[in-house]
Amino acid sequence: QLQASGGGLVQAGGSLRLSCAASGVIFGTDVMGWYRQTPGKEREWVASAGSSGSTNYADSVKGRFTISRDSAKSTVFLQMNSLKPEDTAVYHCNLQRVVGGYTFWGQGTLVTVSS
Repeated sequence: QLQASGGGLVQAGGSLRLSCAASGVIFGTDVMGWYRQTPGKEREWVASAGSSGSTNYADSVKGRFTISRDSAKSTVFLQMNSLKPEDTAVYHCNLQRVVGGYTFWGQGTLVTVSS
C-alpha cells in the first residue's frame, strides 16, 4: 500500500514537498516514482528513483524537482521548486516491482499552482 501526502495550493514560484510511504516488504530492485494527471489528459511520468540512488526526470521538471528516497527505501519524496501553473495536477506515487512484474499505485494528492 502506498500513502501519499503533501499536496496543496501554492503560488507560482513557490515550493511543495510530496511524500509517499510504502507499507510492507520493499525489494532492493523496487523503483518508486511520481506521475501526474490533469483532467482529460493521460497520466504523465514525472520522476523515478531506484534504491541505488539513481534518479530520472521528465524534461518538463528537470532542474526544478528533486526525487529522493529515505534510508529504508520505503518512502519517496518529491521536492518541487519554482512551481508553474502548468504543474497543477493530481500527483500519484508509484512502485514498480521488477520481481514478479507488479505495479502499485498510491492515491493521488492534488497540487494547485496559482498564477
